[in-house]
Amino acid sequence: MTSLQHTLLGAVAMGTLAIGLIFLRLWRDSADRFFLFFALSFFVQAFNRVALSFATSPQEGSPWHYGVRFLAYVLIILAIVDKNRAPTDPLGAPTR
Repeated sequence: MTSLQHTLLGAVAMGTLAIGLIFLRLWRDSADRFFLFFALSFFVQAFNRVALSFATSPQEGSPWHYGVRFLAYVLIILAIVDKNRAPTDPLGAPTR
């Protein structure tokens, strides 16, 4: 892997980490789980890029990297589903 590729992977990792920190701050301020799921998703993406840069033969098409990305996208889907669930009262009845 060339130094340009390492630099680009580092830039992408830094960007996804920064976005994750922004979502983490939004979660802390609002206590909305939607932002927590998104923060975790971006942290997983940042970890994936860092791991890719340290791999001996980095291949973005390897199943391991696809699995990590799949986890990140599942977190985003969970955030959307969780946000769109109907809120319930303590007895389990939907509230309006």
